[in-house]
Amino acid sequence: MAKKKESRSHWLVRNLRNNFLAGFLVVIPLAVAIYVIIWLFIKIDDILQPTITTIITYFNPAYNEIRGLGFVAAVLIIYLVGVITSNYLGKKVVNFSEKVINKVPIFKQLYNAVKQVIEGLSGAGMNKAAFREVVFVEFPRKGMTTPAFITNEFKGVSGEKLYGIYIPTAPVPTSGYFEIVNEENIIHTNLSVDDCIKMVVSGGMIIPDSIISGKTRITAPAELADALNSEQNPDYKTHNQKE
Repeated sequence: MAKKKESRSHWLVRNLRNNFLAGFLVVIPLAVAIYVIIWLFIKIDDILQPTITTIITYFNPAYNEIRGLGFVAAVLIIYLVGVITSNYLGKKVVNFSEKVINKVPIFKQLYNAVKQVIEGLSGAGMNKAAFREVVFVEFPRKGMTTPAFITNEFKGVSGEKLYGIYIPTAPVPTSGYFEIVNEENIIHTNLSVDDCIKMVVSGGMIIPDSIISGKTRITAPAELADALNSEQNPDYKTHNQKE
């Protein structure tokens, strides 16, 4: 059965909406990233500039303040610290410092929390990237399925595998829920983290033509619930194809 031909006005509205959302997903994160970089640049420069100015004017009284020098100095300091801590002696110093920090109440919790978050987001920690895989879980109640990110995995007291998952909310994925679930309660998918975030931010308006979930191929939002409960692997057409 052939699909009904789309009217020109409907095509225009859909095209404008999709292009606007595509541009929105590029411009907003880029604008936020630029804003954060500029804010960080100004703050670091404001902190280090007075010290640098004092040191330089001691040797050169005619020195005029150079904006941005404090930020450059901070980048160089961070890099040099990284070089030093990469060798055997540096690691020993860092380990000793962390042992001292871990004996200081409150400061210990703050330091370890910030360190774990940075390691997770950068992929430098033992657990690699913060969002390791996109899965489907039943949430907020049985019969309703939502995408989630695996953030960690570990074993329970009985030896069962447990997953720490983060469930993002639409249209702002940075707010969400953290859950701990058993392995049998998650459904693995082939969705990338970027595709999942786009899907969440757009409220499902931007979605891949097909999503592989276990042995089941999911091709349209309307088929999601039935496909997840099916043990078969039918040859579905994508929603961009005609029947």
